[in-house]
Amino acid sequence: MNYLQSTEALEALYGKPGAAALRKVAHRLTPEYRAWIMASRFCVVSTVGPEGADGSPRGDDGPVVRVLDDDTLAMPDWRGNNRLDTLRNIVRDPRIALMFMVPGSANAVRVNGAARITDDADLRASFEREGRQPATVIIIKIHEIYSQCARAIIRARLWSGEDESGDLPTVGQILAAMTDGEVGGQEYDSSWAARAARTMW
Repeated sequence: MNYLQSTEALEALYGKPGAAALRKVAHRLTPEYRAWIMASRFCVVSTVGPEGADGSPRGDDGPVVRVLDDDTLAMPDWRGNNRLDTLRNIVRDPRIALMFMVPGSANAVRVNGAARITDDADLRASFEREGRQPATVIIIKIHEIYSQCARAIIRARLWSGEDESGDLPTVGQILAAMTDGEVGGQEYDSSWAARAARTMW
């Protein structure tokens, strides 16, 4: 198998990007990009660290980030599995990329920037939900922001409303297989909804 070894060889296989692809990039929030991000309840956060790259889904029941100013976003770190993959990476390497999505839209908006983590008491308190606060807040300095080509979401029919999950293994089944039955199983799956409801925030 032939593997490409240079950007020149790669670029030779593709055409030149059009004006729209190049001129859509902003280096701070515009009114249009601000409106788009404020409509997004879900994004994928990508970071990199000594162990490699990490992609993490982040979601909320309102905007997934808060705009602090035209250059800065804040994302509360709500409860998860405490692996801290994303946060460990940020502490050691501030590079971050976010892909924001809105149900029903074939477009996505991407932000590339640098992140830091704060446990500032006032900022954490400002995100309080149902008596709980995030342990930390991720502060994202925007380096560039731009819309993503819609073709991938269109091809995947992401918002078609079809439920294609019927034959997938459950998390309980995956855990049971990984641990020879020591963790997971049917009990894990059947109790998940109640556990999640108690620990959503």
